[in-house]
Amino acid sequence: MNFFNEIKLGLEQAIDYNDGKLKARRVVRSVSPLETFTSTEIKAIRKSTGMTQSLFAQFMGVSVKTVEAWESGKNRPEGSARRMLALTRKDPQFPKTSGIID
Repeated sequence: MNFFNEIKLGLEQAIDYNDGKLKARRVVRSVSPLETFTSTEIKAIRKSTGMTQSLFAQFMGVSVKTVEAWESGKNRPEGSARRMLALTRKDPQFPKTSGIID
């Protein structure tokens, strides 16, 4: 099918959908909830990667003080940091295999 025919087919399908002759395809995705981590778990995750607090902070995109606060229990990670921790706990090689750490 050439480019013109693909565009024509798409427009015809859009018109049919608008007229109620065609149902739209829908894909439902779910996202796993964010995990929570204790200070001990965070330290264990970092140690499983073999990183110092300084390197781990760079990997996580936060300051060394933030990592220290997480590991001492003064603060807790939020949002994307929790997702990164979950990925790293699942695979301690994630920082390297993802290309974030060389």
